[in-house]
Amino acid sequence: MRLSAAVLCALVAVQAAVLLAAAPAAQAGELQVGYYGKKCKGLENIVKWHVIRALKANRRTGAALVRLLFHDCFVRGCDGSVLLDASYENPHPEKEAPVNIGLAAFDLLEEIKAAVEDRCPGVVSCSDLLIYAARDASSILSNGHVHFDVPAGRLDGFVSKAEEAQAELPDSADDVKKLIANFARKNFTVEELVILSGAHSIGQGHCSSFAGRLSEPADQIKPAYRELLKYKCSQGSNPTVDNNVRDENYDVVARYTPGFASRVRKIPDFLDNSYYHNNLGKIVTFHSDWTLLTDKEAFGHVKEYAENGTLWDEDFADSLVKLSKLPMPAGSKGEIRKKCSVINHRLY
Repeated sequence: MRLSAAVLCALVAVQAAVLLAAAPAAQAGELQVGYYGKKCKGLENIVKWHVIRALKANRRTGAALVRLLFHDCFVRGCDGSVLLDASYENPHPEKEAPVNIGLAAFDLLEEIKAAVEDRCPGVVSCSDLLIYAARDASSILSNGHVHFDVPAGRLDGFVSKAEEAQAELPDSADDVKKLIANFARKNFTVEELVILSGAHSIGQGHCSSFAGRLSEPADQIKPAYRELLKYKCSQGSNPTVDNNVRDENYDVVARYTPGFASRVRKIPDFLDNSYYHNNLGKIVTFHSDWTLLTDKEAFGHVKEYAENGTLWDEDFADSLVKLSKLPMPAGSKGEIRKKCSVINHRLY
């Protein structure tokens, strides 16, 4: 028997409604350390194993995870919205925003999610997995000096908009007043702004993110470092440059900033307080880094953390915990995604 087009459409609509009803949206509860202790035993060991393996293959992945945590939580709270691919519901997701250029480690998170689904299907959110993974990356890159317990119990959101990310995330060209106001909207202090900026001791940035630095005067950027950046940016179409001069190629550093040649490391991306020393020496990549020196309170904290690396380790860990607690917008509902890049009903 042949079914009419109208009947077929009705059946499809009913099936979709049943699928959605089978996995209803929910509102997140209070976050708790040890949330998955009984729900998914061994969860944190699974995440850590995958992160260690990934960083052994490429330490840059660690910096990418730390950056993902910030870029997810600062927009719509920690809901995994930055992980979503384009779809009918979200045609231009957060990862397409210009401010999110260069985001990475998505494949690793999908790998972790698949392993966790095998162990505990439908239990652990992608937003929680991102926090665990970024925590482990921070610990590894800091040689264990940055570590914290993860409060968990987040849900994955349904909404991801590039325009929201572009509007809410701080821009690398922002001045200090704009940065302070932006962080204050998320209930972060000037000190916490300075603390979180210290993550720029690791990772890379695209030349388009600091184009203005290439013409800034000597009182804002060391001329020799400015020439190094110009050289690096001439090597391709919007190439990436190391955030920390000590991670650069030795020959390039010796050529342009020979005084820093002795600090170059063969292994990149050590998460520590070197950012603050670099900032005081005006050898930082982004305008948003240098501009911290123009505010009295922020400048004081830059000096404080340059002088006390242990204090920064502790305060950075505390700030990441606070960042990880940023909630979804009031009234928002979420789910436990089966794949981090796709809303569940899109899988059927």
